[in-house]
Amino acid sequence: MTGWLAVAGLGPGREDLVTPEVSAALAGATDVLGYIPYVARVAPRPGLTLHPSDNREELDRALHALDLAAAGRRVVIVSSGDPGVFAMASALFEALETRPDLHRLDIRILPGITAMLAAAAAVGAPLGHDFCCINLSDNLKPWALIDHRLRLAVEADLAMAFYNPRSKSRPEGFVRALETLRQLCGPDRLITFARAVSTPDQAIRTVTLGEATPEMADMRTLVIVGNAQTRRVGPWVYTPRSAS
Repeated sequence: MTGWLAVAGLGPGREDLVTPEVSAALAGATDVLGYIPYVARVAPRPGLTLHPSDNREELDRALHALDLAAAGRRVVIVSSGDPGVFAMASALFEALETRPDLHRLDIRILPGITAMLAAAAAVGAPLGHDFCCINLSDNLKPWALIDHRLRLAVEADLAMAFYNPRSKSRPEGFVRALETLRQLCGPDRLITFARAVSTPDQAIRTVTLGEATPEMADMRTLVIVGNAQTRRVGPWVYTPRSAS
């Protein structure tokens, strides 16, 4: 049996937002690996082995998947959203660098709808012009680098999407991010908190930076900050396609 390895995005949460390509890969898989809650979204069936693991075991997970595929298994690593956005695709290639014997393995990256795009669609079109995406977790990079990128994004007047804004173990980072944004953008800039988008727990809230508090975000929240032109139209928020 010829093995292959796919890294697949399960989308933001709702099952009908999983792409047909990803569904087909899961239907043909012999093994599925991923973070515990993501693997839980895959229905068990005869001939399929599920390998859930902790969120901080990305490299071990990737190496395990490579070994399974090299042994002839049909393997899918699942991520939420898109696997190439702060997720398992990069971890897989990091592991692959250590295994030159497997560089010709059949590897496929299957895109998914990431939380940033799902959240933007739920609120309107806040990313309708140039934007950037920043992971506010300092687990893999120092806060000084996050702050530097945040300031450059504001200087460039980019709309911004923030992943992993605030967790119980690092609540102070988002406090500092909000302080920097208020200092550089002023209190009237629009900020959207989109929690658990596309799930039954979805909650969308748009306020100004002056009204925003750190407690409005957690690890299930995608935060979008508009640029200087972002505005409301009825219940929606959008950023014009032309720059002033």
